[in-house]
Amino acid sequence: MLLSACGGTGAPDNRSGNEPSSLATGNGGEPRAGGTVTYGFPSPFKGLFEPAFYEGEDDLRVLEFITEPLFTVKDDLTTVPGIASWQESADHKTFTFKIKQGVHWQNGDELTVEDWKFALEVIAAPNYTGPRYYSVEMIEGADAYHTGKAKQISGIRVIDPYTMELKVTAARVNTIDNLWAYPMNKRYFAGVAVKDMPNSDQVRTAPIGIGPFQVTNIQPGEFVEMSRFDNYYKGKPLLDGVLYKVFDDKMITSLFEQGVIDIEQAPRDAYENLNKLDNITLMQSPDLSYEYIGFKFGHWDDKAQKIVMDNPKFSDKRLRQAMYYALDRQGIIDGFSYGLGKLAETPISSESWAKIPEDQINRYPYDPEKANELLDEAGYKDLDGDGLREDPKGAKLVIHFDSMVGGVNDEPRTEAMLQNWRDVGLDVRLNGGALKEMNTFYTMVEEDDPSVELFNGVWGLSNDPDPTGLWRENDLWNYPRWSSKENEQLIRDGISLKAYDRDYRKQVYYDWQKLINEEVPMIFFAERETITAVNKRLQGVKINALSPIIDPYKWWIKDSE
Repeated sequence: MLLSACGGTGAPDNRSGNEPSSLATGNGGEPRAGGTVTYGFPSPFKGLFEPAFYEGEDDLRVLEFITEPLFTVKDDLTTVPGIASWQESADHKTFTFKIKQGVHWQNGDELTVEDWKFALEVIAAPNYTGPRYYSVEMIEGADAYHTGKAKQISGIRVIDPYTMELKVTAARVNTIDNLWAYPMNKRYFAGVAVKDMPNSDQVRTAPIGIGPFQVTNIQPGEFVEMSRFDNYYKGKPLLDGVLYKVFDDKMITSLFEQGVIDIEQAPRDAYENLNKLDNITLMQSPDLSYEYIGFKFGHWDDKAQKIVMDNPKFSDKRLRQAMYYALDRQGIIDGFSYGLGKLAETPISSESWAKIPEDQINRYPYDPEKANELLDEAGYKDLDGDGLREDPKGAKLVIHFDSMVGGVNDEPRTEAMLQNWRDVGLDVRLNGGALKEMNTFYTMVEEDDPSVELFNGVWGLSNDPDPTGLWRENDLWNYPRWSSKENEQLIRDGISLKAYDRDYRKQVYYDWQKLINEEVPMIFFAERETITAVNKRLQGVKINALSPIIDPYKWWIKDSE
């Protein structure tokens, strides 16, 4: 599961090819060829233009124009054949892949399975320094290759230029979702050692891919010029080119108003001003992430590599549920996030095939009366008449809350949350009296600083619904430090051999979401929504939860009126 703890953007997924979303810019007539558009980005890019090495969204957006994976992720986040299709053995340990013939690299070479094999070997190499080893480690022999004990990966066998067999160490229902899907041109990287690749010309100054646009000029950290790749396998792109350029986000409204930028994912703070412009369309899509408020149930035992649930403060789920009901989540979204968010009750994306229907779970609407009832029932009562509740033993109850500094609305937004809880008699205070810088916040949360009791974070998710990585007792990223026997069993069931039956797997995740929804180890605040601003002259833009750049070869420019 590829995920990230972050303050706003989800982690990049390991593939970016998508089927079109139903969200699209308006029909401006018959598509026409020609012209160049400008894609804006708010911060300097690192310049690692090779999927095996990139780290952030800054470089990912360029890669989505110049290359693409061998598989496709649909709008419901299922992985299906694309350039590559596959057959799976009865024991789910052997895969035979076939790739389309006639797909070309931008240097003229034809794509073969040798290029994919080469990419898998690069990522499994002992001196590979990128963050993608997780996506090849399931291949038989990858570990021996990675540790230098073998000179080749035993589980990879090339049958012919378009056919490859791959063996994995164990049957897992989400092997395809996690398997690295981007080829690397073997001939183009000939003679470059894996350790030198991140700083090579092939990555930094003259990257190539199999996508619709090819890089023609790079000004490090400032802009990337791309031109149409006429031999693109899906057909000749309509645009002549794309300019990917860094702009100051504080100027975004005036830059769109002047027509300097044609498309950019916009910050929430700019929403109101952008929405007043007549020359742009604002497109919204759920982000593949959720914002949450986590309770600390214990700590991480580094020696045992598992959580220890030794903090009894939040042991009564009625307290946790009451804090859920006490929050006016929709009011806070409307008041401080311009309505850009969708209430969430579980940690699986609303776009996913595994998302449980809302009528099968508790909704936790804003209901202070219900919160008061639960708190009274659980023995949290105001014994001294100061308007704040004591705990069931009669001791003063103070809950410390941590969150991150970021946008201009973060402080008043946090104060609104604290006030919601005070309104039902809970003394929840900002830990240390101030919001924390993102890295400081996550260090304290991950290291289980004793002062951290309640914390407001964001998780980015992969397209597969498997909760492994965040929710098991041996997951470091299980920041609440909560688990249960039922939780562990359901997560195992979700990737078991039985889970190859999609209906069975869906029911497992329905049951898991019911458990999480009832136990409330964290309050799911909302799914983030991304805003993509698009100049009305640019047509054919489609977005979904994974990306604002889908099939850019279909983008075209409408004649100005």
